[in-house]
Amino acid sequence: MISKRGQEMLSYLPRYYQTSKIVKSVIAAQGTEVDKLRNALNEILEQNYVNTATWGLDNWEKELAIKSNAGKPDDQRRAVIKSKIRGVGTVTINLIKNVAEAYDGGRVEITKGPLIYQFTVKFIDTRGIPPNINDLKALIEEIKPAHLSVVYEYRYLLWNELDAKKLTWNQLDTKNLTWDDYETGGWLNA
Repeated sequence: MISKRGQEMLSYLPRYYQTSKIVKSVIAAQGTEVDKLRNALNEILEQNYVNTATWGLDNWEKELAIKSNAGKPDDQRRAVIKSKIRGVGTVTINLIKNVAEAYDGGRVEITKGPLIYQFTVKFIDTRGIPPNINDLKALIEEIKPAHLSVVYEYRYLLWNELDAKKLTWNQLDTKNLTWDDYETGGWLNA
């Protein structure tokens, strides 16, 4: 069977070759190899972009002097890499916001704290503690000026959100929620 690429290659040959079993066999083999080569080249190209890199994440981490996180999921590794890339330059509230949002994937609010040398990182879209928070904390510690302290503020389920669903305790019990599931409230939208 000749692949689509093989059919294309065969179309470039004179007509009398298109009926030859030998030529078709050679073209079929070459078409398969060209497909493999093209797929390999595309996979290599994908490693040059953080959003599509898989096995190339090791190279990104090495290039950015990030401790290898080979055991973590690729999306968490990508978040650390993107945060590190965004974390270059003069440290401003916008820079910290960009770094935190690249890491978390949701909206983040940065505010000056009640103390003069403090700021707060508040997660707006993410409920609970983000799964990769320690990496974000390490990165913020690395980029922020040493004299500033940082406070992290997380979002949890509020009573008024629960009241709006008008659920009884028995209805909640039938959901078999863990405490973490309950307090983050993701089940409310399900």
